[in-house]
Amino acid sequence: MDYLILGFLTGLSLILAIGAQNIFVIEQGLKKQYIFIVCLICSISDFLLIFLGIFLFQYLNHFFTPTIELVFNILLLIFLLHFIWGKIKTKVSETSFDVDSKTNNLSNIVVKTLGFTFLNPHVYSDTVFFLGNFSKSLSQVDKYYFGAGAAISSFLFFFIIGYLSKYFSKYLKSATVWKRINYLIILFMSILALTVLMEII
Repeated sequence: MDYLILGFLTGLSLILAIGAQNIFVIEQGLKKQYIFIVCLICSISDFLLIFLGIFLFQYLNHFFTPTIELVFNILLLIFLLHFIWGKIKTKVSETSFDVDSKTNNLSNIVVKTLGFTFLNPHVYSDTVFFLGNFSKSLSQVDKYYFGAGAAISSFLFFFIIGYLSKYFSKYLKSATVWKRINYLIILFMSILALTVLMEII
């Protein structure tokens, strides 16, 4: 049980950092669009990567070379720039506040969620390599507890920020507020893109 708590707290400390994936989940919550699907994809992805890292760390550690990390960073930068450009082109008048709005179809949202999840090298460094390295000396049983704790923190975090954003969205049904939110998202994503660019160069 101690390792379950340790895994929970360790996973939570890693996932609390503001990142592109978290911002995307919050945005979908505010828009009330496919929140459950987005949170579920992020949570399951983390679950798979966490246990992949915990049980295969000693093998994967040799493959995550600086070259592989560079490739992921370049792909993430391209993905972020594409997303930012899309937000810049979006007009606030096109934003719908309807719960059943389908301005973004499901396949598009799934692709974006997977992109924000698997094109981010920090997802691998946090879940696969940090947690894998951290738990490498644990016994087989303790690894299960540790991984379960980290996975639970991930599930709770994504669903809380997703549905908490949905709750607060009812106070944000204003074009002016949404314009400011859009600007903030562009600002955050631009900072993240700049950070990724600095890592590349």
